Amino acid sequence: MKYVSGPYFEPDFDPLLDRFGTPGVVVDNETREDCTLVKVDSVNRDGVLLEMVQLLTDLDLVISKSYISSDGGWLMDVFHVTDQIGRKLTDPSLPEFIQRALVPFHRPGNGPSPKFTTCLGNVVGPGGPDVSDCAALEFTVHYRPGLLSSIISALVDNGCHVASGQAWTHNDRAAGVLYVTATADGATLHPSRWARIERLVNSVVNVTGERHWVCMSEPVQGRVHTERRLHQLMHDDRDYESGPAPTPVDEDLFSMGEKAATARTARRTETRVSIDSWDERGYAVVKMTSRDRPRLLFDTVCALTDMQYVVFHATVGSQGPLAIQEYYIRHKDGRTVDSNVERQKVSRCLVAAVERRTSHGVRVEVRAADRSGLLSDFTRVLREHGLSLLRIELKNKDEAIGIFYLVTDTGGEVRAEAVRAVQGRVQEMDISLDVVKEAPGWPPVRKTSVPAPPVAGQAQERPRPSLGSLLWSHLGKLSTNFSYIGS
Repeated sequence: MKYVSGPYFEPDFDPLLDRFGTPGVVVDNETREDCTLVKVDSVNRDGVLLEMVQLLTDLDLVISKSYISSDGGWLMDVFHVTDQIGRKLTDPSLPEFIQRALVPFHRPGNGPSPKFTTCLGNVVGPGGPDVSDCAALEFTVHYRPGLLSSIISALVDNGCHVASGQAWTHNDRAAGVLYVTATADGATLHPSRWARIERLVNSVVNVTGERHWVCMSEPVQGRVHTERRLHQLMHDDRDYESGPAPTPVDEDLFSMGEKAATARTARRTETRVSIDSWDERGYAVVKMTSRDRPRLLFDTVCALTDMQYVVFHATVGSQGPLAIQEYYIRHKDGRTVDSNVERQKVSRCLVAAVERRTSHGVRVEVRAADRSGLLSDFTRVLREHGLSLLRIELKNKDEAIGIFYLVTDTGGEVRAEAVRAVQGRVQEMDISLDVVKEAPGWPPVRKTSVPAPPVAGQAQERPRPSLGSLLWSHLGKLSTNFSYIGS
């Protein structure tokens, strides 16, 4: 089919397009009142878009909008970002950190990797938290109540300490990446124990005869980012195959103004995907709408990257509670999404990538001084009160911190009395537990989401221009610098 739209470049992008000199990062706090613009232009290379989104996400920044173009060997992106409570980025050390971490070939060859403390107190560097000294336990398995607690207990009972890690559940499947040491002070687990631990966990998860996979791997530098690895594990486990086919998007949302779209989408936040072919330009055009939330762009770009699709252009924004994403992609081998079967698979994979992180159950935050057996003690209390874990996020700063999503053993909603009972029990163990209803400060306070330009003398809101109309007005300028479409 013919496609009449195309990628959108906002006016803020013009100065970026004009400077094809030294690749770099500009952190702009002057252009907009409501957010900071992070502008990147560099030689394009495989995976660089995911690295950029991953870094901004690890910095606990909210990407409210982004405009992406990476064709003809050059990468040109603009990200509209704030911290988790909607503030602009004012830390004077942040621009240098982003410059060094986001463009790795600019880092000094002998210097230490840059580190930065985020607005939520997390210390991050390129690639996320450093877990290079830990062995990693990875697993995929059919989910059942008590599964994650059983795995943790088995590790602790055999002298292992879970230093950090995450586990997700989706469509009755579970996947986890747990970083394991011998003691709470970080002593490395001896290699002679890896095979035994792998067999032990395998026996815990293999109770139903359904497909499962368990692997213990050695400490290594440069691990795959934990959340990206979880996406890879669940994709390889084919969690996307269950459920009905994705619903197509409402095409009107991609052209109407913000106020009209917000009113229209106030209650329509399920994840939807449509994929079309733009034959004249050789792109597959992916449109997505879903509930706006933190890390959404990261999850989507992870899925596309791991399916071996290259994002050439994209625009991402929000209209009220709804996130709207549009991507112009090709497979690495140059194909678009050619068949209906392939479109269905890509659509399902994108929906799964978004829904894996969807919050279900009661979200609680647990803090305590780190010690051997801490996690096992906490999960034992949960089992005694008939509660089960749906999702786990573990980290260790000056203390052990865990985010847990709880349901009853039957999958039902957790009553407030049960949470209070658990709070009382764990308090006796010097463990604090607080219920957190949403991610801190989410949604952030922003003055604008997807702006529509004003029209003089016209009272009603002007519909937002189509993506293509503004991109192709720049085509003459772009074509003098690189081969834009013919590549």
